[in-house]
Amino acid sequence: MSVNPILQYFVPKDRKFYPLFEGASANLVAISKVLVEALTTPSAEKRTSFIREIEKLEHVGDEFTHKIFQEVSTTFITPFDREDIQHLASAMDDVVDYIHGSAKRIELYKVDPIHPSMIKLSELILQSAEEINIAVCGLRSLKNIIRIKESLVRVNSLENHADDIFDNAVARLFEDEKNAIEIIKIKEVLSALETATDKCEDVVNVIESIIVKQA
Repeated sequence: MSVNPILQYFVPKDRKFYPLFEGASANLVAISKVLVEALTTPSAEKRTSFIREIEKLEHVGDEFTHKIFQEVSTTFITPFDREDIQHLASAMDDVVDYIHGSAKRIELYKVDPIHPSMIKLSELILQSAEEINIAVCGLRSLKNIIRIKESLVRVNSLENHADDIFDNAVARLFEDEKNAIEIIKIKEVLSALETATDKCEDVVNVIESIIVKQA
């Protein structure tokens, strides 16, 4: 339930949802940074260590999502629509899950060396996560709508760029790689990474919906 503009002056400032969302978005940035580190390190041993860290951060993301859903079920007045709260929490959790899934595939399939396009996609995921964090933190006061909208537009642009990288990488993969098993392994990881950028776009779509309703 969102707060009526008149009633909001008599309702205490939210101390539950905004900190949880900001924590979840900060965790999204953190796991994205570790993903880039995992894909850019030349050391297989360090890559394994980074993947273990990604697993831990994925669990942290699950905890934030669980807590948000728990608060939705027990809180009478919410800062915006319950459905949007759940959608935003789920959308951010989806990005974290695909980051984890990408790292897990790299380890399980023993992908080495790391394909250059995997690194490019991981960097786009990190940039998207940073923009999402800016937008999520801006929801608390909605004082700088323009800056929030700029972040949303940037994420959409980054997702389009990720599509191009994925398409070109797969096309080159079929041309250059003769080993069918390697093609499957690399394409699986690339697909998971590209899907993570799609999920980032889902996050900004939810944020855009929230802004429209709160305006």
